[in-house]
Amino acid sequence: MAYLYLKALHIIFIVCWFAGLFYIVRLFVYYAEAQTQHEPKKEILSEQLRLMTERLWYIITWPAAILATAFGIGLLIVMPHFLSQPWMHVKLLFVLLLFIYHIKCQQFVSQISKNKLEKTSNFFRLWNEGATVILFAVVFLVILKNAINWIFGVIGILCFIFLLMLGYKLYKKLRERKINQ
Repeated sequence: MAYLYLKALHIIFIVCWFAGLFYIVRLFVYYAEAQTQHEPKKEILSEQLRLMTERLWYIITWPAAILATAFGIGLLIVMPHFLSQPWMHVKLLFVLLLFIYHIKCQQFVSQISKNKLEKTSNFFRLWNEGATVILFAVVFLVILKNAINWIFGVIGILCFIFLLMLGYKLYKKLRERKINQ
């Protein structure tokens, strides 16, 4: 029974963590775009977005990451045989990538708090796809477990990344066309 409670809580906090990661990068996009505005609009938008960024990051995203990790560790303690399964090794690799992504987002949050964000809104639109790829990979690994063919799984993820890049380029062209009209 403990397994089911841990699993439910792990899933709930994973959802919260990813929601925070998806939205924080959207705020990075808006903040970067606000830097291209003239005063006083730039100052007003920057301050509001900084406040939203800090609240989302420290009140939702970090706590969700910590709790998702704690309940995930709890699951591994209750079900230690998961650690001997190859799909779990790959999943944990993606979790490591997720933590690296999270820490990099922390650096961007710190830059915003100092009004020194260095990246462009286009960079952050692409950056946002990192969490998407990790989410897809982890969900498929957990659901399919041993049924997944690793070669096709890797090819599928690469195709997904390629489609995301094509979608981004199409979006960028449509946006530029709309701005020029």
